[in-house]
Amino acid sequence: MRRGSRRAAAAVTLAALAALTTGCGHDDAATPSSTPSGYADMKQKVDAAESAAAAADRDATSDADR
Repeated sequence: MRRGSRRAAAAVTLAALAALTTGCGHDDAATPSSTPSGYADMKQKVDAAESAAAAADRDATSDADR
């Protein structure tokens, strides 16, 4: 009978952990759709870097200097 009570205790523990995980997992601040701070600045820097890379590619492939 001792083995059965261990299984029951383990089942109750797992159920409690599952309930806590489900209950605590609904934090509004951690939604995937929220934008992290500094995102606009980082996007602007990435866009500028992509633009500079495209300009360098155009310069490298142009025939103006040849």
